[in-house]
Amino acid sequence: MSFRPAEAVAPGTPPLNGYVAEWSFPAGPAALRDARALTRATLGEWRLNAVSDITVLLVSELVTNSLRYASGPIGVRMERTPNRTLVVEVSDPLPDPPLTRIAAPEDEGGRGLQLVAGVSHRWGARRGSSGKTVWFELVLSG
Repeated sequence: MSFRPAEAVAPGTPPLNGYVAEWSFPAGPAALRDARALTRATLGEWRLNAVSDITVLLVSELVTNSLRYASGPIGVRMERTPNRTLVVEVSDPLPDPPLTRIAAPEDEGGRGLQLVAGVSHRWGARRGSSGKTVWFELVLSG
C-alpha cells in the first residue's frame, strides 16, 4: 500500500494539499478483498475513519461491477482533496458506461449504482483511452 502527497502524483501540475492512493488489481477473486483492505487501511492512515465504512462499501460495489462485467486490471484511486472531499475512482478496461437499473424486490443484484448515487455527494462515469472510470465524491466533515 502506498500513499503520498498529491504533489508527487503529477509533476508539473499545481500542488495540492491532499493525498492520493492508487492501486491496480488483476481481475480475480482477490481483487475485491484487497481493494477493501487497502481502502480501509489508507483511510485509517489519513484519519478518515468517519467515512471508512461507507467508502469501503461503495468501493466494494464498484469493484464487484468491474469484476462482473469486465476483464483485465481494475484500478482504484482515492484522493483526499484540499477542499474537504474524498474522490474515489474505479477503472476497468470495459468502455461501456455502467447502467443504472431498478431492481425488483427478488433480484439479487442491481442496487450498487443506486447505492452509490444515494450515498455520495456526486458520482459519474467517464470514458478513457482504454476503458472507463466510475467515480464518486464524499464530503468530509470538519
